Amino acid sequence: MPFTVRLTHGARADLRSIHAYIAKHDSQESADYVAGEILRTVTTLQKFPQRGGFPPELLEVEIRAYRQVLFKPYRIIYRISEETVYVIVIADGRRDLNSLLLRRLHES
Repeated sequence: MPFTVRLTHGARADLRSIHAYIAKHDSQESADYVAGEILRTVTTLQKFPQRGGFPPELLEVEIRAYRQVLFKPYRIIYRISEETVYVIVIADGRRDLNSLLLRRLHES
């Protein structure tokens, strides 16, 4: 049975921000493509939520409740609870994510 995938408020804001940045600095078509591919990657979690690896920043502090999948360079960080996948963060993997992760995970 497929899992339900939900984007948290923060993840939705992340996706809007990524889209707006790409549209401003590249093109609307590129922004639409990237946002669509991120959402397609998120959708794959319905069937295979365990496929993602553990974010290295969280492993360093022995947190294994969260996983990540990639649409490079974007990282999609999520947690699984029963039959639901909660996407917590969608961020450019080239950023230092330590403070963003800790803040966002504390909110979820």
